[in-house]
Amino acid sequence: MNSVTQHAENEELVSAPFFLRGEVLHGTDVVQTSRDLGVTFATPRIPFDRAVPPRTEVPPLLNVPLAEIIDFLVETGQRLTAPDNDHMQECIERMCRTHILPRAVVENTARHAAAYLDKRVLMAEVEQNFPDPRALDEWVPKQDFTGRKSFVRAFAPRLIHVLPGNSPGVAVKSVAQGSMVKGVNLFKMSSADPFTMVAILRTMADIDANHPIVRSMSAVYWRGGDDATERVLYRPQYFDKIVAWGGGDAINNVIKYLGPGFQLVSFDPKTSISMIGREGLVDEATVDRVADLCSTDVMTLNQEACVASRFQFVEGSEEEVDRFCERLHHHIARRAAESGDVRPLDRDMREAVDTMTLMDDEYGVWGRTDGKGLVIRSEEPVDFHPINKTANVVRVDSLDEAVKWINVATQTVGFYPFDRMADYRDRLAAGGAQRVVHLGEAGPSTIGNPHDAMYPLHRFVHWMAHEDGKPD
Repeated sequence: MNSVTQHAENEELVSAPFFLRGEVLHGTDVVQTSRDLGVTFATPRIPFDRAVPPRTEVPPLLNVPLAEIIDFLVETGQRLTAPDNDHMQECIERMCRTHILPRAVVENTARHAAAYLDKRVLMAEVEQNFPDPRALDEWVPKQDFTGRKSFVRAFAPRLIHVLPGNSPGVAVKSVAQGSMVKGVNLFKMSSADPFTMVAILRTMADIDANHPIVRSMSAVYWRGGDDATERVLYRPQYFDKIVAWGGGDAINNVIKYLGPGFQLVSFDPKTSISMIGREGLVDEATVDRVADLCSTDVMTLNQEACVASRFQFVEGSEEEVDRFCERLHHHIARRAAESGDVRPLDRDMREAVDTMTLMDDEYGVWGRTDGKGLVIRSEEPVDFHPINKTANVVRVDSLDEAVKWINVATQTVGFYPFDRMADYRDRLAAGGAQRVVHLGEAGPSTIGNPHDAMYPLHRFVHWMAHEDGKPD
């Protein structure tokens, strides 16, 4: 009796099919385990010959006009949110078995993710990433000051996308970006969400199974670190770049395969913070309003997203900061209750917080470790990663003291008061931070702005030059 049969006798096994350049592959050959919840699901074996097209094959999207690609993406976005889209409905049902986020958050995230497939959004992304978007469609003529002529093209790349498990919305964005750069794309799905990408691609195939976008996409799952699989796929003869999202272990695993001709575009682990000046503590009404704004940033995707605030540097006396902590806890707890996410903190965090609770002279603690919201006040950042509706408020005499805690892993800084942001942005950038926003606006971003300190589409493509010599 094989492992699948044995498992089926105990509980229903969730199936996660693959998508291979227009074809859906079902199978229960391999029993996998989800990262966060330890739930099992079954997948087919990866048919490498179908997942990896040869380099001798011209990318299917190469000569498809960008305008046509965007039109198809827009139509896909409309179909993703259609109430009769069985692929997305089935995806949500299965995902609720393997994902750490509650159903309401999963459904809401999927609905909002489709909004990225808007013509204005997609065009803004392209125009911000490429000074001359014509380079995606044609060989653009150039001539330098010596008269030497050439042609330059943003050539279609061959990409492996290592997708994250914390945000289903990344799947939508990855499909769109992989399409707009006209790439050949292989998506490695996450064990927390081995469903969303295939549901998107099946939706595309329903619109036009032979569309070049559909023929440019494959989505499979394997356990990260599986050397037998990665030694086959992570090679420059098959792919140009790995576009990797994920935690430190995931990124470190990818790095060992890099070499000449095989590069990494990394959306690696980031930590976001808040900086709140004493102007936010002037009276009870202001404290409550600012704490509510801060809770919005803390609870972005239930604090699973990189943009979610984990450390809040607050300028004021201990008494003033404690008043802020009390209101921040109130608003985090309210948002946690509304989300339906009541996961308790993991054991290591519970033990660390329980120890802090006994040290009244060094720490202040509001809430408990029951997953309903927790705020810890300290004089320096705690030495663990606040997550699962946990905020670490660090009291400072001046926001200047907060700057020393900025580093290259600091993604977003939510700032209050807004009129002091310009005074700090150069110092934040020098420390390594990548984005400063109004407090309460960590989630939304200006369309087309850099992501993780880079313009991703510009990094994805294979820049090719055709030198035509100097005229006589």
